[in-house]
Amino acid sequence: MSTVHQERAHSEEEIQGILDGIAQGFGHPMRSPILKTPGDYGLTYQEVSFPSMDGVPLEAWYIPCDGSDKLIIANHPLWFNRYGFPAHLEPWKSIGASTGNDFEVDFVPDYRILHEAGYNVLTYDMRNLGHSGTGNGGIGSGGRFEARDVVGSLQYVRAREDLKDMTIGLFSRCQGSNATMFAMQMYPEYFEGVRCIVSPQPLSVGVTMQRTLERLGLPERIAELEEKVRLIVSFPFSEMSPVEAAKSVTIPTFLYQVHDDLMTRPDDVQAMFDNIPIEDKKLVWVHGTTARWDGYLYFQREPKEMLDWFATHMK
Repeated sequence: MSTVHQERAHSEEEIQGILDGIAQGFGHPMRSPILKTPGDYGLTYQEVSFPSMDGVPLEAWYIPCDGSDKLIIANHPLWFNRYGFPAHLEPWKSIGASTGNDFEVDFVPDYRILHEAGYNVLTYDMRNLGHSGTGNGGIGSGGRFEARDVVGSLQYVRAREDLKDMTIGLFSRCQGSNATMFAMQMYPEYFEGVRCIVSPQPLSVGVTMQRTLERLGLPERIAELEEKVRLIVSFPFSEMSPVEAAKSVTIPTFLYQVHDDLMTRPDDVQAMFDNIPIEDKKLVWVHGTTARWDGYLYFQREPKEMLDWFATHMK
């Protein structure tokens, strides 16, 4: 069916309902439950909390690794939390079902792999997600306000007596990656001494919105959708893209992305990578799937390159 015919299949009232639903789903992100803990995988851990840079309370797990002075700080994508995302269950399944992302993403095996590789791990829920507090009226911002959570995690580590002297690396996923880039742009002083970052699948909000409308046969409605989103969150799509913020990334950076991801385009991540102004950077494409969730599970399936990256830069 052609795009024109698909659009004609919807009444104008239906189209407005679709656009409103997409805008609301992003502008007021749905929380998801924490279904697994490190204890389920035999890991000793602490339930901890700390404030974001602006005071929003963030809930976290600290997984100690005896004898190690190296720490990985991990965050997560939109709608997810530190555990992952129950996309095998409704209503969360509906978020990714149309793009084949209707299976569970469990991040806890990532932490076990890092722990077994000799790292302490701190992983936290960003604002408005998981068990963390509500900030900025509960609205999404593509990583802009969440940048304060990234800074809050660094402030917590540096204020905690048993962590403050540890060598720090970052594992920032999707919106968490966006947030980290925005934090580097807005608050660069907090990243002094951070050795490196591994960043799965950063994303420009406008690109994924365009891809969503293409799948629905409504590509020409992007300006209307942008206006609806802006009326909720106040930001145009251009201000929720980390492509420009990538110019402020000054630490060794490893990006990876599902090349044929139905929720984005490869040129978006390529533009971020190209804008990173240092030579010590790497971009890996994940092939053989169109499911974005496979990119989130790539680390636990093929961890060697990322572990090598951390090991090289956190000596």
